[in-house]
Amino acid sequence: MSFKKRGFCKFYKGLYWGESVKNRTVVKWKLKRGSGQFGLYCVVKPEGGSNQLDIINSAFLKQKYFLYHPAYIYGIASGYEEALGIVLRISQEASIAGMDGRLLDYLLSKEA
Repeated sequence: MSFKKRGFCKFYKGLYWGESVKNRTVVKWKLKRGSGQFGLYCVVKPEGGSNQLDIINSAFLKQKYFLYHPAYIYGIASGYEEALGIVLRISQEASIAGMDGRLLDYLLSKEA
């Protein structure tokens, strides 16, 4: 079994952004290459379990693990509270679409 390097993360097509995130193109470029951005938080697809979404500090993406198992990022925020706001926004959109509590299902339906 061979493992290919794929980049440290992949991005959701309709990526959610925190209002205070500047230089979005540079932010995405740095995240993809595993460059540290300690003030940023990412809303990501959970590795496993029953969680709907996880919020992690982007510094975690510097780990070599993510080079072979890229994180799937749904949102990028410049603080933890802003990341919570993104999750709340996704939750409200899912509720309006009739998918209460099924955030991943909602995001997948938007991507199709």
